Amino acid sequence: MHGLTSTVAMPRLAAFIRENTNQILEEWEAFARTLSLGTPMSVAALRDHAQGMLEVIASDLEMPQEAREQSEKAKGLLDVERRAPTAAADHGSGRANSGFTVVQMVAEFRALRASVIRLWTARRQHFGPVETEDLIRFNEAIDQAVAQSLAQYTAQIDETRERFLAVLGHDLRSPLGAVITSTKFLAETDGLTAEQSSLVRAIESAGTRMTGLVTDLLDLALSRLGDGIPITRSETDLGQLLQAVAAEVSASHPQARIETHFTGELTGEWDGPRLAQAVTNLVANAVQHSGADGPITIEARADGHDVTIAVHDQGRGIPQEKLRGLFRGMKGRTSGDRDRRHLGLGLYIVEKIVVAHGGTVDVQSTNEHGTTFTIRLPKSASAGRGMSADASRAI
Repeated sequence: MHGLTSTVAMPRLAAFIRENTNQILEEWEAFARTLSLGTPMSVAALRDHAQGMLEVIASDLEMPQEAREQSEKAKGLLDVERRAPTAAADHGSGRANSGFTVVQMVAEFRALRASVIRLWTARRQHFGPVETEDLIRFNEAIDQAVAQSLAQYTAQIDETRERFLAVLGHDLRSPLGAVITSTKFLAETDGLTAEQSSLVRAIESAGTRMTGLVTDLLDLALSRLGDGIPITRSETDLGQLLQAVAAEVSASHPQARIETHFTGELTGEWDGPRLAQAVTNLVANAVQHSGADGPITIEARADGHDVTIAVHDQGRGIPQEKLRGLFRGMKGRTSGDRDRRHLGLGLYIVEKIVVAHGGTVDVQSTNEHGTTFTIRLPKSASAGRGMSADASRAI
């Protein structure tokens, strides 16, 4: 075949890789270019990574391997950091920086595997146990390279994520806090006209809403990326917390009628600010969708080691087909009546906060009876561990 080194004896796979590296790399580069995103990883870098991987794979094929070692390697039990090629790690890091997806990066390894196997099998006139063993070990070596590359790719993405969360959590909230503090100071300054005072209050309100949105986005990022929403438990009076939530929402929405009803001992070990955030999201959601004349009720009831919080509004019901996906991010009450500028993170974050406390949240909604969101929480972390599997599963 044109471009392949000619030998009298058919070479083992390791020798074939070494003798035909250039042609293998040409085929692989051609495939890699079809995935190009116009990113800075150069052809020279691509060739260096692939050539380094091929060299390590060839060396691995030439080393004796015990049956136990082969079994552990095939199962991915061997230390990836110790055995996988550094070139593969470099490639994973480079692809993460270049904006490639995991699927695209793995496709490159699939193409490299296919190029080697196709070119080698085209040279073989005989295919027996020796060739089968070479193929098995070659596939194991490629899998090791994929694992190493994925590990470095993930590490690079995690580092980028941490930088993003740092910006979101600090660099944005700090200036917003300065804006809110400044507007509060201006609002208390004597001599402002009614129009000026109204503008200052509007700026303060907008800053507060932006801070809430940044917090929601930060919580979304943490939960979607596997870290979950962190909570810090301390003794909390749920009755006082819910009264404060009702007062806060009433101040922002003076037209809303919010009623509270409490029963039993409502003290427990919760993250007060997080729980207030969850309930505020539910009450604000009820204000947005409640009927003009109907009150919004916040009920809390103690029941042994648990408490139940119910937020009810008398607005139009949620279509049944939308109920199961209501707690997913980027959803709204309905596609027809929600503000399209709103990302729909509120209910998603409610569920994550409740789950972090070991509780559950569900919803009942009809046009006749309105909508009720019900949160069930254990009073302590130890009580939560005793909940049944069915009781601890949130919608």
